Amino acid sequence: MISSILAKDMRMIGELRFKGKARIDGLVEGNIKGEHLVLSESGKVLGDLDLVNLICHGTVEGNIKAQQVSMHRTAFVHGSLVAATLTVEPGARLNGEISSSQQQTPAQSSSTASKSISEKE
Repeated sequence: MISSILAKDMRMIGELRFKGKARIDGLVEGNIKGEHLVLSESGKVLGDLDLVNLICHGTVEGNIKAQQVSMHRTAFVHGSLVAATLTVEPGARLNGEISSSQQQTPAQSSSTASKSISEKE
């Protein structure tokens, strides 16, 4: 169940912090730190995201750090993306650096892969 929604006609300026699930249909100008975020097709974030889970249908102009990221066909990300799990549907657009980072315990070694992807419209 989504506990917070920023409606399509709303604009927020400043840092957003939340627990649980949130949905953004409008515009956020600022950094976001939280757990589970759904960014709808009309949703746009101008800032960095630090999340547990991101389901992205909209636009992010900033860096993303999350355990899980799902980019759907209407998604556009311009910035660095660091995620342990990344799912990208055909049609989704990425412009920036992608890194795969995994949660590690003290006995495990670091596993990181880096790849640059740039696509022009």
